[in-house]
Amino acid sequence: MGKIVVLPLDDPRRAVLEAEGWSIAARSFGAQLDAPRVDRQRLQQLVAEVERSDSLRELTVADVNAVLSLDAATFDDYPGSVATRHERLGRLRATPSVFRRAYGVFLPAGELVAMTFVDVEGVTAETDFTVVRRDQRGRRLGFAVKACSVLALLSYGVTRFRTGGSADNAAILRANDAMGYIRDEEWVTLEQDAR
Repeated sequence: MGKIVVLPLDDPRRAVLEAEGWSIAARSFGAQLDAPRVDRQRLQQLVAEVERSDSLRELTVADVNAVLSLDAATFDDYPGSVATRHERLGRLRATPSVFRRAYGVFLPAGELVAMTFVDVEGVTAETDFTVVRRDQRGRRLGFAVKACSVLALLSYGVTRFRTGGSADNAAILRANDAMGYIRDEEWVTLEQDAR
């Protein structure tokens, strides 16, 4: 692998680097949802769709082993490059707290199959990651855990929600759009071939 640089999409250095032979290896984005724009009814519907068959709730310290298991099963599933790389969870990062909230979907048999982790600082919450086990994708579980996190954090006084990730992750883009997030940052990861 050659050199890598991450730049805002409209950074003038991008054209210079591309003219020098650098190529786009990945695209990423950032998005925001502010409390006044939250459609609570829509988010409640997303949660209700899942709660008809599965359990959706805030994760606790008692769920750490399930979190670590799901993280291990999905570690290689994150699209993108260095700008959106998911770091494997250790026990500390897998442990929810007042500043690191987490929400998950459990099958009736008790298996954790979807989760989102959100870092909270004051009135701002930033999604660290959202993931769904491969065999459960297509059921809108990612939509539901993200919606659940926003609804819960609104009740704790959070007014600004940030998220981001790979622009190649169609599922998370659809989930964010369904929830009302507005993309306000676009980035490119440029790579120079090793010579």
